[in-house]
Amino acid sequence: MTSSPTDSAPDACTLPTAERPLRVAEFDDLFRTAATSVDRLDPRRARWSLLPDPAVPARAADLVARESLCCSFFGFTLTVSAGAVGLEVSVPDEHRAVLDALVTRSRSAMAGAGR
Repeated sequence: MTSSPTDSAPDACTLPTAERPLRVAEFDDLFRTAATSVDRLDPRRARWSLLPDPAVPARAADLVARESLCCSFFGFTLTVSAGAVGLEVSVPDEHRAVLDALVTRSRSAMAGAGR
């Protein structure tokens, strides 16, 4: 999930190389259009607050379900409660750099959207 997704995906990723830029673009679009903030909870976990629009949880769930199929090292928890939507992402220690890149990309996408 860095700026060069086809070169930087960990060996554990089974998504075909040609599809990686498309998946990165989907995450960028989710962060740009639906994320309002990101908090790094610890070196292995981050949490995004998403817009409380009814379409956002379904969109996020679809994306993270597909990502889980190719990158099983990710742990995703999507919560919808009291009008708030959150997405928590966790990784094992050996994939902290992937989470670092995801947080960095999301911050850039949110900044581009004026958040």
